[in-house]
Amino acid sequence: MLDIALSAFVTLLLVVDPVGLAPAFLAATSGMPDKVKRTIAVRAPLIAASILVVIALVGNWLLRQLGIGIPAFQIAGGLLLFGVSYQMIFGDRPHREAREADKASSEHASDVAVFPLAIPMMAGPGAIATTLLLSGDAGYGMKLVVIIAIVLAVCLLCMLCFISAHLIARTLGRTGNAVLSRVLGMLLAAYSVQFVINGVAAVRASLT
Repeated sequence: MLDIALSAFVTLLLVVDPVGLAPAFLAATSGMPDKVKRTIAVRAPLIAASILVVIALVGNWLLRQLGIGIPAFQIAGGLLLFGVSYQMIFGDRPHREAREADKASSEHASDVAVFPLAIPMMAGPGAIATTLLLSGDAGYGMKLVVIIAIVLAVCLLCMLCFISAHLIARTLGRTGNAVLSRVLGMLLAAYSVQFVINGVAAVRASLT
């Protein structure tokens, strides 16, 4: 159980990347009063957590209704996560997140806690795919409770990073953020390949 929990936590942490989202939070809330920033820093992770918990609870049922097997989703999810890791390694993801945050601010979005912070930065395609994969492997019972607890823990880390975003941005700087993004991207790439390997192995086992 501990190994499963640790693996799930690391995987979701790499996908969401709370520290890497701090500059995007600053961009999205630029010019807002400190009180509003604190409200958004709390509300956005709560929205993202709600979305991912619902995905974890209904993920297995949804896959069954669509006639999709877990191995097929492992392969597809692994490929999707590899795309996320590619963006992190080659520098596209931080730039894209900054563009989305700037776009939300420039268009005077009514609630940046929903877009772009909760969706798609925290509860984006990569996080949704990861949650579905983890909950699919866990099934129902204590393992699913652990997955939900991990989702809540990662979103709590996002909240803490948003609250201390100015400090993180000053500490890391542009170079530090770029290095961190690439290191995490490499780890996520390895995890995504492992998802694909597990899916292929499950398909081969079912055929034999």
